[in-house]
Order: sequence, then structure tokens, then C-alpha cells
Amino acid sequence: MTREAEEAGADGVLLVTPYYNKATQKGLEEYYTTVGNSVDIPIIMYNVPGRTGTNIQPATAVKIAKSVDNIVAIKEASGDIGQVATLAALADGCLDIYSGNDDQVVPLLALGGKGVISVLSNVAPRETHDMVMKFLEGDTKGAAKIQIDAIPLINALFCEVNPIPVKKALNLMGLEVGPLRSPLTEMTDANAAKLAEAMKNYGIKLA
Repeated sequence: MTREAEEAGADGVLLVTPYYNKATQKGLEEYYTTVGNSVDIPIIMYNVPGRTGTNIQPATAVKIAKSVDNIVAIKEASGDIGQVATLAALADGCLDIYSGNDDQVVPLLALGGKGVISVLSNVAPRETHDMVMKFLEGDTKGAAKIQIDAIPLINALFCEVNPIPVKKALNLMGLEVGPLRSPLTEMTDANAAKLAEAMKNYGIKLA
């Protein structure tokens, strides 16, 4: 499928770890190396153990990046800031690190991260952009304020399994992104009300 993406004109791919059949670290190394060597476009590894049951250890991520030229970054969604710190120390610039958790953008940037691959940005793109840019431009206090102010909305966007809340949020904004596909189900009325309230409190206009 990565070859097909390249042939279709994709600029790059976000490649998640295999799920259900939990790979060893050696298995992850072989997987990413095989896929990486089969295409020429850049690859971002996606480490999200909460969904896949498998964690890319920092040493493994760095070994892969150093052996495969077009594996250039990692979306780190382990939620473990200590792991990110170890990864940054071992990588020493050989691998760009992006936050996969909207509630940890500024902490990850403080460890040398490049940005965020974000859920929040779907409903608050300017604020998400400004949070990153303020930090990168040296306004850490301003970046931290945006991060902290967004926490209630971020929590609401994850009160049910992603992407259920964000699709609901976009529909509430009048963007009409449509229904969910099974096995995902529509938000409960109670959570939908909490989400709408969090959006209004954040200043997002509802349709």
C-alpha cells in the first residue's frame, strides 16, 4: 500500500506500527526497514501503543532512522515524556520528532520536537499553529498559555474514542463531514453536550 501511495503521488506517508500481532523490537526494525527500502518518499513512523499494543523503543527508532534514509521522523503518541526525552537524546538530530498528543505539544517541543500531528488542529487550526510557532520563535510563555487554555477542549475531543468527537465537532461547526463508519458510533448525548460546551467556551462558533 505504501508503494501504491507513492505511485498515486503522495508526498510522504505516516506509517503506523503493526497491530494485533504484536511485533518484537526486531520485528519492528524489519518491518520499517522493508517498507522504507521499497519506496523513495519520506516516511514518518507512528508510535501509538495505546492503539496498537506495541511500543517503538527509542533505541529501535534511532536504529531504523540511521539505517533507512527516507525514514525521517516519528509521530510520538506514547504519552511518555520520559521516553521522548530518551529518544531525543539518542537521536541527536537524526530523526525529527512530532507530538501525537495534543495535550503534550509544548513539553515535546521543549525536548527538541518539530511540531504536532494534531486532532485539535481540525477545529482550532490557528491556535494549534500559533502554539507551535510561538514556541519555536522563543515565546515559550505564550505557547504554554495556548497549550493550557486548550486543555478543556482537548479533553472533550478525547472523551470518546478518536475520531468520534472530532467528527462530531466538525459537524457542529457546520462543516458536514458526515457520519461515522462501523464499528465507531455517534457520541452519547451527554458527551456531545460537553463537547459543544467546551467548543463554545473556547470561542469556536457552532452552526
